[in-house]
Amino acid sequence: MLLIYQLIILCCLLVFLAILLLNLKELPVLPPVSDEAEQPKVSVLVPARNEEHNIERCVTSLLQQDYDAYELIVLNDASTDRTGEILEKLVASDDRSRLCVLDGSPLPPGWHGKAWACNKLGKVSSGELLLFTDADTVHAPDSISRSVTAMQESGADMLSLTLRQEMNSFWEKLIVPLIYFILLCYLPLKLVRANPAPSFCFANGQFLMFRRQAYDAFDGHGAVRSDLVEDVWLCKAVKKEGGKVASYDGMETVSCRMYRSFAEVWQGFSKNLFAGLGYNSILLFFLMLATVLVYIVPYGFLAFSFLTADFSAAWFFLPLFQVLIALVCRLVIAGRFRQPLAGAFLHLFSQIVLLGIAFNSFFLVRFGSGSQWKGRRYNFSGKKA
Repeated sequence: MLLIYQLIILCCLLVFLAILLLNLKELPVLPPVSDEAEQPKVSVLVPARNEEHNIERCVTSLLQQDYDAYELIVLNDASTDRTGEILEKLVASDDRSRLCVLDGSPLPPGWHGKAWACNKLGKVSSGELLLFTDADTVHAPDSISRSVTAMQESGADMLSLTLRQEMNSFWEKLIVPLIYFILLCYLPLKLVRANPAPSFCFANGQFLMFRRQAYDAFDGHGAVRSDLVEDVWLCKAVKKEGGKVASYDGMETVSCRMYRSFAEVWQGFSKNLFAGLGYNSILLFFLMLATVLVYIVPYGFLAFSFLTADFSAAWFFLPLFQVLIALVCRLVIAGRFRQPLAGAFLHLFSQIVLLGIAFNSFFLVRFGSGSQWKGRRYNFSGKKA
């Protein structure tokens, strides 16, 4: 029975590795700009709340685009730091008057902050294409032009990018890479593109481009007003309307620094993890159990093997292969997406911390006062507490 168990875990990891390798082929790099391509007007829309560390470099990079037909609208969502002051200076220094800054309005019941801000941005924009991008992103000069080319070539109604994640602190390097690990090892991206079922969805809210007609058809961010992980549910909404979604590797064009400390990593992942599973407790605990069995228990078998000097297949060689396959997955992802290699060798530790985050995410919703982010707290329904 032990040997059968070890073989099952090994097969699971081999399947994850196969999904990863197929996904890397399925995720194309953004195409180069075509000189003959049309330039539909793009509305670049940035919600910003307490982003004094990020907003200047984000807006500056967006003002330096090589694309002609675009407008840039930033919504200052009741920031309590220097975000508003920095935006005022950027408006004053914008010689081409492309930057428009709006003030947010009070958050109504049933909405979470980002969806409410994006909803207002979408309503005041005038572009044929809508690009929603986070205030902690930095864009190369050709990010808009190449994304528009990708939209035109793919015929997509919604386009999402995987970005280069900037990681400086130890905790960022430990936990943030798990986003790509979970995505690329568990979800076949071909099904997201080719299968019309809304159950196969992926999107990255740091960079989402929509055709206005498709966005308006499902009420835009109004359709995901209470969904804290709004990007995935936007993808579902597009598919439900019969729209087409596409994903590209945007490593060359856009970067993002999501978090800057352990507290932000813990809080941000706790906000998103349970919500990303649709608050499904059974699914959450199943995935937690699977994480223990697939990524943590093999180390226990190896430790027991050394302690008892039992180097049989069931106690040593199969668990060793399991650990090595997981490590190969991490190293492949780190190499492709320019992540720190050291984080890959701490995979066991990262999985243990992830389990703690998962339990905290569950506890805050079911027994606590709700998830907290940027000074706002949300209960189970996503309403402001």
